[in-house]
Amino acid sequence: MSTAPKSQALKMADLAMYQEGSVVSRQITKADAGNVTLFAFDAGQELSEHTAPFDALVHILDGEAEIQISGKSYALSAGEAIIMPANEPHAVRATKRFKMLLTMIRA
Repeated sequence: MSTAPKSQALKMADLAMYQEGSVVSRQITKADAGNVTLFAFDAGQELSEHTAPFDALVHILDGEAEIQISGKSYALSAGEAIIMPANEPHAVRATKRFKMLLTMIRA
C-alpha cells in the first residue's frame, strides 16, 4: 500500500475511488505516532464490529454512514466526524456510498 505524495495539495475524496460491492482503502500517511487512511465504501458494505487499542477519528468526506460505538448508533454524513474511543467495540456501515478519512493516534 503506497502513501500519498508529500508536500503537495491533495483532494482527499479523489484519492480512493468507489468499487462496486467493495471497500477500498488507501493509506495517506503513516508514522509511529499514528496513521491516516482514506476509505471508500460502496452502499451496504461494512466493517464488522471490532476494537482497537487507540482512539480513532472518523471524518466523513462524501455520502452517508452508520457508525456504531458500544452498541449506540450514529448517522453521519459529509462534513461530520466522530471519535471512536480506544478499546470500545465499533462498526462501520455504508447506508449510501461514502468516503471517510480515518485518523488513528497511537500515542
